[in-house]
Amino acid sequence: MEPVIGLEVHLALNTKSKMFCACRADTFGLAPNSSTCPVCLGLPGSLPTINRKAVEKALRFSLALHCQVPETTQFHRKNYYYPDAPKNYQISQYDRPLGAGGFLELTSGRRIGITRCHLEEDAGRLVHPAYADYSLVDLNRAGAALIELVTEPDLRTPEEAREFLVRVQAIAQAVEVSDANPEEGKMRADVNISLRRPSEPLGTKVEVKNLNSFKSVQRSLEYEIKRQRRLLEGGGRISQDTLGWDEGGQKTFLLRTKEETADYRYFPEPDLPPLQIDSTWLSQVQKAMPELPEAKRQRYGALGVRDYDASIIAYDVALANFFDAAAAQARNPQAIANWLNGDISGWLNAHNLTISATALTPALLTELVALVDDGTISGKTAKELLPEVMQGAAPSRLVEARGLKQVSDSAEISALVEAVIANNSAIVATIKTNPKAVNALLGQVLRESRGKANPELVRALLNSKLGLG
Repeated sequence: MEPVIGLEVHLALNTKSKMFCACRADTFGLAPNSSTCPVCLGLPGSLPTINRKAVEKALRFSLALHCQVPETTQFHRKNYYYPDAPKNYQISQYDRPLGAGGFLELTSGRRIGITRCHLEEDAGRLVHPAYADYSLVDLNRAGAALIELVTEPDLRTPEEAREFLVRVQAIAQAVEVSDANPEEGKMRADVNISLRRPSEPLGTKVEVKNLNSFKSVQRSLEYEIKRQRRLLEGGGRISQDTLGWDEGGQKTFLLRTKEETADYRYFPEPDLPPLQIDSTWLSQVQKAMPELPEAKRQRYGALGVRDYDASIIAYDVALANFFDAAAAQARNPQAIANWLNGDISGWLNAHNLTISATALTPALLTELVALVDDGTISGKTAKELLPEVMQGAAPSRLVEARGLKQVSDSAEISALVEAVIANNSAIVATIKTNPKAVNALLGQVLRESRGKANPELVRALLNSKLGLG
């Protein structure tokens, strides 16, 4: 049985004001209910107005995903009753979305279809105090501008779903429409998952709601695939339900039976006229489009960066900005990429930091790479200096102050090599049958030189004096 997966992704737009009123949109950390007005509270007589900046950001995002943009789009009322929706409906879009028919390409080359991208307003937030028999409502978030992206059921594995979200996040950040930070609720996902038998076009799907991390998306899908397969193989049936995800228990649980579109009783928003998107406006949005991650990847390839490294950097906005600044000063862009994806990435992960949260600058990294490339220090020495460089220390000053310059004088190193050969006759005797034993001598020469000897020169001299090819 084959998994069939679709995603619904909600992105909070980084506008100053909400979608249909002038209230502050970025309310993270504010006191509850401190950024509200009659419009987002749904008070009688209040009327919405469309946030033009939100529309432009949604247009930019839709174009980045290769969507078709209509000449006329329209807002609808999506009716439902819940404490976080003070109007008892949500202003959203239904059959005339802002963008439709796009795609996003995965690393494998598979294209995942984008059914639609539409604008809507966010709901409020429910707070459930521990051991209390009541809930609290915070309406700060109510009315904030959202993009909802809906995919075709084209994803086949939890890993593909996670990669799709990583790429959506990178695109949203690159084109500057959303911070797309799951930890702050600025990127949320719902997943639809079913299993399909070979004879079936599609199985019965369930939806897992409000997943706020990429890890939760992957793990909830892994759990549901196992649960549904076990149920179907045992002769049971899948019920079309809406599920939640228990992060602590690592399992899904029933929220409610699945609603159908008709349950929401969509109808055109009577307080907002259809929105006309003429060619002039769309052209202005296209001209202002920042460089997309895929274009960055291709540009990095043209600089000589390996595709694997280029893909990692291009789809991380902070790394891409850092790489661009460093590569502009560097002789060897691939070496910059190696450091960013290797030792620097490891250091950042170990300290749970992003590169922008460190004192490392493109100039400092370029300087460190240049010291290695011109033979001033060895790669090993550079790695030992990296923690201090990450904290803002200049590599050249560290090298000068500690006398770490690499020794490349043939006569000086030759004397060291001869001494090590003379003192290790047992190892020398095994080299004819085991040429790799020369590495033991290489290590000893480097230790005798306190790491200053040029390793390539040491190896060349050892090979020459021992008659190795």
